[in-house]
Amino acid sequence: MNIKKNVVIIILNWNGWQDTIECLESIYQNKYHNYNVIIVDNNSTDKSIDNIKKYCNGQLKTKSTFFSYNPINKPIKLIETKPNGYIEIEKNIKSSTKRLFLIKNENNDGFAEGNNIGITYALNNLDPDYVMLLNNDTIVDREFLVEMLKVSESNSEIGILGPKIYYYNDPNRIWFAKGKISWKFSRGLNIGYNEMDNGQYDKIAEVEYVSGCAFLIKKEVINRIGLLDKRFFLYFEEIDWTLRATKLGYKNVFVPKGKIWHKISKSGGGIKEKIGLYYITRNRWLFMKRWSKRSDFLFFIFYQILGAFLIPIFLSIYYKKPELFMAYYRGLYSGIVTITNDF
Repeated sequence: MNIKKNVVIIILNWNGWQDTIECLESIYQNKYHNYNVIIVDNNSTDKSIDNIKKYCNGQLKTKSTFFSYNPINKPIKLIETKPNGYIEIEKNIKSSTKRLFLIKNENNDGFAEGNNIGITYALNNLDPDYVMLLNNDTIVDREFLVEMLKVSESNSEIGILGPKIYYYNDPNRIWFAKGKISWKFSRGLNIGYNEMDNGQYDKIAEVEYVSGCAFLIKKEVINRIGLLDKRFFLYFEEIDWTLRATKLGYKNVFVPKGKIWHKISKSGGGIKEKIGLYYITRNRWLFMKRWSKRSDFLFFIFYQILGAFLIPIFLSIYYKKPELFMAYYRGLYSGIVTITNDF
């Protein structure tokens, strides 16, 4: 299958340039060539901008156990811009020239709105057929885009696709294969989580949702469902986005031959960090209010009432972080207030 679809890959960076340039190097060594990369820097306070520039100029090498650094594909043409910016793309640039669009955001707008900035820029300037959201703490397989596009182009009903995701530090151990929703407990379940890959998830499959860690979506779907809901800020936004596509009849598909490796929760930190616990606790309420059946929502409320006395104490003790106690209650309060007022 000769695929010539234009893909735009969007990566958020926030004080994580080491991860970002390792991710970029793996992308620029992938076998699919019709793509552009956008980095949205969420107001980093380290030397991210300078070091990304150095990487593009070939002045900063990156080391990885997954590949050897390639100096031949440098320099990468760097195009700096701002949110909602417009740049006249050079018409005479060689098609083989690799490009990186760097959007310098003046705020840290979180995962949802940060990606929205990149998506909007891509739609306005680069005319993509597909947009891929990709975490900066990932490494991609050289065939990952080719394999995902093969599957997508084989069926017009497919709107969203996700790869098989492995642990970066344990490369044959699965972190995410198929996404399934636990409706009563308001959780996204990673089917395959922590299993060694012995071929048990090697079949293409329709799934309930795709991880935002690596999320490939057709432009036509974005045009119909709109952007990510920025009210989620961090966590649950990709499940909400997937369900909005499902509601319009699109299929969400897991592509096992599309492979990436993930360093896991480098930004939000999950429930073991204050910011992660706050947004996970808060956003469960927003998600359930919008999508769950009444019976599931009532069970969820009952479960949350019981958990309100035990969960923050357990997490604070288990992770030895007393600050998690109040982070949980702030998230609980914010979630209830939000759905009561305006969600």
